[in-house]
Amino acid sequence: MIKNYIKIAWRNLSRNKGFAITNLLGLTIGIACTIFIFLWVNDELTFDKFNANYKNIYQVMANRDFKNNILTDQNMVFPLQKALETGYPQIKNVVMSSYSSAQLFVYGDTKLKKDMVTVGGHYFDMFTCKFVRGNAATALAEPNTIVLTQSAAKAFFGNAEPINKVLKLNNDRQVKVTAVIADMPGNSSRRFDCIVACNFSDPKNKSAMNEWRNSSWKVYIQTIANPNIRQLEKEITNVMFQHNHDKISSYFVFPMNKWHLYSDFKDGKNTGGQIEYVRLFTIIAIIILLIACVNFMNLSTAHSEKRAKEVGIRKTLGSDKKQLILQFFFESMILVVTSFVFAIIAVCILLPAFNLLVNKQLNLNLANPVFWIGSLVIIIFTGLLAGSYPALYLSSFNPVKVLKGTVMAGKSAVLPRRILVVGQFVISILLISATIIIYKQIQHVKNRDLGYNPNNLIMVPSTPSTDKSYAAIKEELLKSGLIKAVVRTSSPITQIWWRMPAPEWDGMPSGTQFIMSGIATDVDFTKTMGIKVLQGRDFAGTPSDSSSIILNKAAVDAMQLKNPVGTLMHYGPRTKTVIGVIDNVVITSPYAPVDPLMIFYNPGNSGYITTGLNGRTKPRRAIALLKNIYEKYSPADVFEYQFVDQEFGKKFIAEELISSLTNIFAGLAIFICCIGLAGLASFTIEKRFREIGIRKVLGATVQQLLVLIAKEFLKLVLIAFVIAVPLTWWLMHNWLQKYEYHIDISIWMFGAVGVIILLLTMAVVSLNTLGAATANPVKSLRNE
Repeated sequence: MIKNYIKIAWRNLSRNKGFAITNLLGLTIGIACTIFIFLWVNDELTFDKFNANYKNIYQVMANRDFKNNILTDQNMVFPLQKALETGYPQIKNVVMSSYSSAQLFVYGDTKLKKDMVTVGGHYFDMFTCKFVRGNAATALAEPNTIVLTQSAAKAFFGNAEPINKVLKLNNDRQVKVTAVIADMPGNSSRRFDCIVACNFSDPKNKSAMNEWRNSSWKVYIQTIANPNIRQLEKEITNVMFQHNHDKISSYFVFPMNKWHLYSDFKDGKNTGGQIEYVRLFTIIAIIILLIACVNFMNLSTAHSEKRAKEVGIRKTLGSDKKQLILQFFFESMILVVTSFVFAIIAVCILLPAFNLLVNKQLNLNLANPVFWIGSLVIIIFTGLLAGSYPALYLSSFNPVKVLKGTVMAGKSAVLPRRILVVGQFVISILLISATIIIYKQIQHVKNRDLGYNPNNLIMVPSTPSTDKSYAAIKEELLKSGLIKAVVRTSSPITQIWWRMPAPEWDGMPSGTQFIMSGIATDVDFTKTMGIKVLQGRDFAGTPSDSSSIILNKAAVDAMQLKNPVGTLMHYGPRTKTVIGVIDNVVITSPYAPVDPLMIFYNPGNSGYITTGLNGRTKPRRAIALLKNIYEKYSPADVFEYQFVDQEFGKKFIAEELISSLTNIFAGLAIFICCIGLAGLASFTIEKRFREIGIRKVLGATVQQLLVLIAKEFLKLVLIAFVIAVPLTWWLMHNWLQKYEYHIDISIWMFGAVGVIILLLTMAVVSLNTLGAATANPVKSLRNE
């Protein structure tokens, strides 16, 4: 029986090639998009799950309450790891770590900069790493030892044996290679090139064991199964309060299963994060698959007139409704399975390009049973959903009426079909509107006044050697005529590395507390960056500058200072005088308000040297000049540079990726809608072919015939527009609220989207109608 069902189904599809190809194309695109999205979603959902202790690893974090705002902080004090190691039955292991990017390593003539993690505690007992050389027990047992990733080991030693080789780190200490591990997976929250053991016997670290205020380390704990989290947090808080009477901080533990997907905090509360995009694209995948299924339903019911007599005859010969339903389901399943095969081929061909777009290394593992279970779910879901309505509808025909010709097959399906078409248009309008709003939001933020000009600024990390010769380096750069200004800062202009409670000041309102950002600079900070000085002056290099600070406008507003210049700021025994106020500068998130900022004068600080190019200077010449001078004064180091505008542009990567993915999948969803619309229009024209011929004989023009056919679809577009606009506004308004600096949704944008959909509908319907409208009416009337 099943063999017979398959044979008849295949025969029917072969006879109706246009119907089959239209559905095949729509379903193939829908299934391929779904596979791409679920590959991405699966990668996001499996972050860090390769760790054997995934369910029992937590990070110690703190909410620091400054009344006006609560700062969620990952940084912990140096002694906390040792303090938690013993005496707490719920804690099995404690590890601390500190991440350092672009550290200089030298082996022979090879000089490379690598991202390094310094760790304390039994790191490999907590975090899972695959050892290629050496073993976990002895890898970091001694001070000044290092574990390299496989790619880092190959970069330094090629195919030679790396174990016991010695590397020079930052030109001031030596570290011995004790093990090599496989590169961290792409879905790992912890990415690095090497791990270095913390040297607790170092005099600086011995001193730091008594420092319970300076927080700069991340602390992780591994617990027993099913720990009492509240009790654990209480114990950690008690440890901190015993050594540091910090009344503004409350400590909590954050589980590993939330590190990637739920990383956003606001006012001390976890507000989500990447999980929002995982949900978004899961919904888009389902929507695209639904659109493809709706196409199948619409085309099948529109095509029903050709199947009516077949159903009538089969029922007359003894087929019951159940057999007919199975027959039509087999047809849909054959189409879905065939589409799935084509979709797999398309995914294999396009996956490298998709990986490049999403910056991942996704693989279509056809040997993975989970993949085939998921695929089977997609096939069955799509086949049953797409075939359900046509099967139930077609199998319900009355054989007597059909064979007498007194029933118009497809007539009773007009209303459901119109509802499905309206649903498709609603989704299309929503997706187009969403992509436009996302694009406009990104452009709105990109066009935000940063308070400085990021163009023609080049940053170079400073080193001990460049710090010693900074005055000579600056003089040579300025004498070249290529550089207009030079400044040295404690951090890059695109990042904040220093945050602190606001100082006390004369006239300070009682109970005022908030967080301030900080940066240390040399002279010419505002000149180099192009920052506007609103009041007072910049640092001039005079002795009095060492006891002076500059505030930004946001800090002045937060402190409610009417005459800020000359105001005394008190940090315990230290007092600083405000000598200037600068315009607000966007340094951290371009989507958030500017933080209050204090700028300190520190001519000996080490961090970054930033150069401002003269307007006519070509960047290539400036880079060559910087490289020559850098290698002259710091020959032992590796020259690296960054363009400020490019570094700031990296802050938009996540949003631009989401925008690109939304554009692609929205475009494909709309394309599937157009395929279905074209097929539906084609069948509508086929049923009205004689009517069109008669109208032509009676004098109807081509334009009138086009309007006649298009009118039915345009009504559906208008209904969809009325439904989609308020729904889209509500969804996108809620999405925009996550950004404090955002656009307002304009009603004119929906008008533009409506015009686009109307034109698209007219184009698709007109192209299908044109052939019938221009055909010789003799062809349609010769059998009358």
